[in-house]
Amino acid sequence: MALVFQYGSNCLDSQINGAERLRGDARFIGIAETVEEFQLAFDVWSERRQCAAADITPSPGNKVWGALYEVPDFLIERESAEVQGRRSLDAIEGEGTNYRREAIAVRQKNGPIVTAITYRVRNPAQGLRTSLEYVRYIIKGLRERGVCEDYIDGVKKLAQASNPAITVDIQEL
Repeated sequence: MALVFQYGSNCLDSQINGAERLRGDARFIGIAETVEEFQLAFDVWSERRQCAAADITPSPGNKVWGALYEVPDFLIERESAEVQGRRSLDAIEGEGTNYRREAIAVRQKNGPIVTAITYRVRNPAQGLRTSLEYVRYIIKGLRERGVCEDYIDGVKKLAQASNPAITVDIQEL
């Protein structure tokens, strides 16, 4: 099993374990935060979602919270998943195109530091706008997993900065 740290829409169980994704094979372990200093950013265009998607970027004094999962090893890389007639996490995350898979140290809530796989944007872009629908998945997932409201409020502010047009609606999330 591989440990996988997700900080965006895949915090939500119905997203990561949906029929078009991992079909229930991602087992939630707990919430975790980055050991290194990062901040959530909306700096990559998602063709599927038609908005800016999440990334984590170096940011002094900040940490990113997310969901830690155990995922069967064969579901990480495209080739091993395809042999089983499945879609890999690499394919879901756009590894090699928008994102790159890398190891990251995360601290489990009230627990040890572990090394997990995560995905970070290869070529971040400025001035992209996220969408209310996409941010709703992130907020719902963070709440579903038990991340504190102070962090969630910070995510809302970052989303508003990305797309001021969603400011009023995002407050209702």
